[in-house]
Amino acid sequence: MRTYGRDSTGTWVEIIDPNYVQLATLAQTLRLQQGESPFYANYGLPAIQSVQNQFAPDAAINRTQAQFSQYFASLSVSRASGTTNPTYNINAIFLNGTTIQSTLAT
Repeated sequence: MRTYGRDSTGTWVEIIDPNYVQLATLAQTLRLQQGESPFYANYGLPAIQSVQNQFAPDAAINRTQAQFSQYFASLSVSRASGTTNPTYNINAIFLNGTTIQSTLAT
């Protein structure tokens, strides 16, 4: 599998390490509107419906975490509290033991 992401300068780069491909795909999925992906209709969060109804998409976050958990030894995706924009805390342990903790603002 191959995916692309932006580096710190904003340049698109190809991500080839299998662990980081899954992490980048997870981050991109959390930024997608539900049904926006032309390849994976079940990826993304119901952002518009969440704003209209004033509820956090916690069930969709849990579904996304379950979809990607098979690629990690441990994966936790949670909504960050006290933020005005949708922000998620990602704690992942890759199968090789590498630990990543990140905050993703969408």
